[in-house]
Amino acid sequence: MTNRTLHRALAIGAIALAGTVLTACAPTTGHSGMPGMTHGASAPATGSAQGSANDADTMFATMMIDHHQQAVDMSDTVLAKTGVDPRVTDLATRIKAAQAPEIATMQGWLAGWGVPSAAPGSMGHGDGMMSEADMAALEAASGPEASKLFLQQMIAHHEGAVEMARTEKADGADPRAVALASTIIDAQTAEIAEMKDLVAQL
Repeated sequence: MTNRTLHRALAIGAIALAGTVLTACAPTTGHSGMPGMTHGASAPATGSAQGSANDADTMFATMMIDHHQQAVDMSDTVLAKTGVDPRVTDLATRIKAAQAPEIATMQGWLAGWGVPSAAPGSMGHGDGMMSEADMAALEAASGPEASKLFLQQMIAHHEGAVEMARTEKADGADPRAVALASTIIDAQTAEIAEMKDLVAQL
């Protein structure tokens, strides 16, 4: 089993367990808690504003919130430094401006679907997520070194997000979530190409 597969399996178990506990402790309201995390055809998630969310949608939103938050944190880290290439700071600013509002949007979807948001960092690693050591290395880097490291890390991070978004497009049901997945694929694929060009120039 690959690290990414293991990560997703652990995430599925953790989210499913959280939904089970929530259901057991909450008063009966007709909601069944969080659905399982399987892909493919599945029943709509109760509480969806459009009545169309399935397991893939809830997995996508839950994991992408954590993924986006780390991208914002990485951007904040490099933006706080001096001596960083201005093309890198421009990219970091754009990443933060795009992904922070998407976090709020997905948190709203989860609330509407009756799904509790996971705590930041609770999804573990995989899908391009940086480890604590990776984040510490970015924090410690300065100037040109920080510029190049940020780009290298964010390329891997974006590639993971694109993979997650493709899974959502294939398996998701909620039109808003599928549309966001398309936006992420288009925007981050373009940024990956931009970052690869920048790395070659630094």
